[in-house]
Amino acid sequence: MLEKYMRQALSLAARGKTTTSPNPMVGSVIVKANEVIAQGWHRRCGGDHAETVALKKARDRAKGATLYITLEPCFHYGKTPPCVERIVQSGIKEVIVAMKDPNPLTNGKSLTVLRRAGIFVKVGVLRKEAQKLNEVFIKYITTGLPFVATKSAQTLDGKIATVTGDSKWITSIKTRNYARTIRDEFDAILIGNDTVIKDDPQLNGKRKNLKKIILDSTLKISMHAKLFQEMAVGQCIIATTSKALASKVQLFQRKGIQVMCCPQKDGKVNLQWLLKELGGQKISSILVEGGAHVIGGMLKAKLVDKMYIYVSPKILADQNALSSVVGRKIKNINQASELKNLDVQKVGKDILITGYVGSK
Repeated sequence: MLEKYMRQALSLAARGKTTTSPNPMVGSVIVKANEVIAQGWHRRCGGDHAETVALKKARDRAKGATLYITLEPCFHYGKTPPCVERIVQSGIKEVIVAMKDPNPLTNGKSLTVLRRAGIFVKVGVLRKEAQKLNEVFIKYITTGLPFVATKSAQTLDGKIATVTGDSKWITSIKTRNYARTIRDEFDAILIGNDTVIKDDPQLNGKRKNLKKIILDSTLKISMHAKLFQEMAVGQCIIATTSKALASKVQLFQRKGIQVMCCPQKDGKVNLQWLLKELGGQKISSILVEGGAHVIGGMLKAKLVDKMYIYVSPKILADQNALSSVVGRKIKNINQASELKNLDVQKVGKDILITGYVGSK
C-alpha cells in the first residue's frame, strides 16, 4: 500500500521534468482512510512546493492523514517558506518519504523536526526510483557541477559520418524526432565549433529558456550561424580562451551573446573550470551533442554522468570514416570507460542504448 501511493507521488513529480530546474521534481499525495484526499507536485522553480499544494487542497481534512512525498520536505527559507512548518501545523499524523534531501541545508533536519513534533516518519519507500528521477538535482546540489549527458548517433561499427563528413542521415526520422525530445529535459545543450561550422544546427527545443553552449577555443565560428538567429538575449554562451581575437569577442557580446574566456588545458577550454562556472549560473544539466572530440574530451576529464547512444543497423566498414568518440590514447582495455546500468530499447529500426559512466 505504501508503494502504491508513493508511485502515484513519483508520477506526479515527473510532470515537472522540464519546468522545475534547478529545483528537484517533487510529488505529494495525502491519504486518509485509504482514500486520496489531495495531491500536488512542484510545477516550477519559485512556485509552491508539492506538499504545500496538496495541503492547501486538503485544508482541515489533512488532520490525522498520511502525507506521501518523494523528497524530504524543505527546512530552509528559499523562494518559499519551509514546508516542514506547514506540515506540523496541518495536523498530519504520518509522513512517508521516498528519500532524504541531499541539499546540505536540509539533509535530514526536517525529518528530525517532524519526529520531535510527534509525527510518525518513514523514509526509503521507493528510494531508488526517487533517486533516479532526481539524478540531475542530486549531482548538482552535492557537487555544484551540472549533470552531464552525451547524445550521439552512430552506425553498428561506431561511425558518425563517412570520410567526406556525410552523416545525413545515419538514423531514421522517427529516431531523430525522439532524440530531440530529450533536449527538453536539460537546461543546456553543448556542442563544439566543428559541429557549428559543418552542420550549422539550430538546436531547437520546446523549452524557451534552453541554453546553447559552444566550445570554441579560438572563436572560429561565424556570427551568422543559425543558432544565433532569433535567439533570446543570454540564451547563447560561447566558451573560448585567450586565443580568441578581442575584437571578435566584442562583436559577439554586442549581439547579446555571453562570451566566457576560460583558462586552457592542453591548449583547449578547461572543461572542469567551465562546468563549475556554468553550475554557478544555475545550469544544473547539460546535454552534449558533439562532436566526437567534445564527447571524448568530456570522457577524458571524467565529467560525463550518462550517455545516450543511438545505433543504426548500418555498417560503413571504412577505417577512415569518422568515429563517434575520439581524443583519448588507450593502451590497455581496462582503461576504457564502461557504461553501467544499461537500458536498451528499440526506436523505429534503430536502437537506443542508455547507460551511466563510472560507478552508478
